[in-house]
Amino acid sequence: MELMLDQTLLSLLAFAPLVLAAILLVGFNWPAKYAMPVCLGVTIVIALTAWDMTANRVIASSLQGLILTGGILWIIFGAILLLNTLKHSGAITSMRSGFSNISPDRRIQAIIVAWLFGCFIEGASGFGTPAAVAAPLLVALGFPAMGAVLIGMMVQSTPVSFGAVGTPIVVGVSGGLNKSGISETLLANGSDWNTFYHLITSQVAITHAIIGILMPLFMCVMLTRFFGRNKSWAEGFAVAPFAIFAGLAFVLPYAAAGVFLGPEFPSLLGALVGLLIVVPAAKAGFLMPKKIWDFADAKDWPVEWMGSIEIKLEKLTDKLPMSIGLAWLPYLLLAAILVLSRVNADVKAFFTSHLVLGWSNIMGETGVSGNIQFLYLPGGIMVMVVLATVLLQRVSMLKFTAAVTESSRTLLGTGFVLIFTIPMVRILINSGVNMGDLPSMPRAMAELVAHSVGGVYPFFAASVGALGAFIAGSNTVSNLMMAQFQFDTAHLLGVSTAMLVASQAVGAAAGNMIAIHNIVAASATVGLLGREGRVLRMTIIPTIYYLLMAGLIAMISVYVLGVSDPLM
Repeated sequence: MELMLDQTLLSLLAFAPLVLAAILLVGFNWPAKYAMPVCLGVTIVIALTAWDMTANRVIASSLQGLILTGGILWIIFGAILLLNTLKHSGAITSMRSGFSNISPDRRIQAIIVAWLFGCFIEGASGFGTPAAVAAPLLVALGFPAMGAVLIGMMVQSTPVSFGAVGTPIVVGVSGGLNKSGISETLLANGSDWNTFYHLITSQVAITHAIIGILMPLFMCVMLTRFFGRNKSWAEGFAVAPFAIFAGLAFVLPYAAAGVFLGPEFPSLLGALVGLLIVVPAAKAGFLMPKKIWDFADAKDWPVEWMGSIEIKLEKLTDKLPMSIGLAWLPYLLLAAILVLSRVNADVKAFFTSHLVLGWSNIMGETGVSGNIQFLYLPGGIMVMVVLATVLLQRVSMLKFTAAVTESSRTLLGTGFVLIFTIPMVRILINSGVNMGDLPSMPRAMAELVAHSVGGVYPFFAASVGALGAFIAGSNTVSNLMMAQFQFDTAHLLGVSTAMLVASQAVGAAAGNMIAIHNIVAASATVGLLGREGRVLRMTIIPTIYYLLMAGLIAMISVYVLGVSDPLM
């Protein structure tokens, strides 16, 4: 009994850094830049005292976390630099203008601009940029600011797991799991890491695809119910045939890319294919609703709907004109190079063996290693595309310098939080090697949850991921914090570890819809600051839908379909 009590106390202590993060960020409304250094400090104290880790291993784990942080920041920099370069070249203006004459129906505009174009921006850039790009575009087209932010936030769902060319999976899941330990077990079972990793990616893509079919319809229903003159759910459902068609046009190529190509491509290719199918269909009147739906006159809108920034489409066209083809060319180039670098063995070998910074067995600690593949990581490929864009779109040095400056400023803000968050995660994961012969902290958490909740836990796995995203404001960071916990819980329950890690990634993506800093960032673009709570109360509705569906899919997968993996 005393031993069980000690184990329970240890498990609760393992949860302490995550609980503290929730209390400081949500309860006390601390900024992450203050909360995460405190959480790292608490993690180090617990590791050195209760877990009896050596100081050498704690330092090695922290250094490993910093190397991993460098890889994430490299991707963020490339993604944001490409977006800013296109903004300064006038390409984003051309993209926006191209959307304005497709259909006068606001529901159709929301589907094409927010869902399809937003999914593409998520696939290319990630890190909350779709809402920040889509919201002002929707306002420019005549949407109320609050409605634009709501629709923009709902994009932060299906495409997010593969946002920023797959960062939440490439970095979040890979970095959040004990890769070396899992690889040893897989090899003993006649499998390998690549097979397991592909299985996780496929299950994430398929789960998102099933749920995501209805997200465009959900957008329209939310729009007509909360921002229509009649406050009608029915007016949203009236566009169901076209909305479901648009959902399928995205999720089918999205799922195929996840299963056959890997985590870098689903959101990019799904959105590209979707745009190529849906835009011509809309122009041709295919499955269009009988009645065109519009908002009430702007003079009749409640004051709380209105932002302080007025955005008119005419003001967005003051740059030199650029053809739609030239505007989209950098993103097409990015997709082509990414595909080539992942499927061509010779190109992949070149990218993975050049410009690599690595450190094996950091400070002599076995299994604690890290590297940054500057060319192979999406950040390097995006920087190459940026340089090509400067030439192709004739971006002046002054404008390019402005893009670099803005991107660096964004990077510094993001980086400060990550240099504390990711070392904390790596200490948690590497805590299994200690002088007290204790399980790792994520394993201890998993034991407590498995004993408390039991076999129904797969239903809640996605909600745990969403909580992590809500706390951290990032799918990637949620995966880094929670992936090993989900893996260990699945192992203890005897269910598919790949499926529960996939549920974690899906839930963390859905959690972006309620991540405070994403709402703040999107609201700021349309001058809506101070009304984030109202937006959050609306975005919780699609988030609940997403998590309920993800929970049902996980339960059916592990208990009805008997989904397994090489570790079972």
